Amino acid sequence: MKPFELRELSDEELLRKYFELSDEYFKLRIRKVTETLPNPLRLRTIRREIARVLTILRERGYTKEKVLLWGRKNART
Repeated sequence: MKPFELRELSDEELLRKYFELSDEYFKLRIRKVTETLPNPLRLRTIRREIARVLTILRERGYTKEKVLLWGRKNART
């Protein structure tokens, strides 16, 4: 997503997007170790998307600790 598209999202949507991307990034890294990836550039794309989301959250006053705290509160069980 482009930064202007991310800025239109609410805080909660951005936080959900961050955790979805982090989860996908983790799974791709594990998969990279065990087998070859069909699209290895996806790792770079996801890493940059995560950075964009975190940048916008920082602009809105979120710290890394607040983001992780939100993730713990809203973790899927």
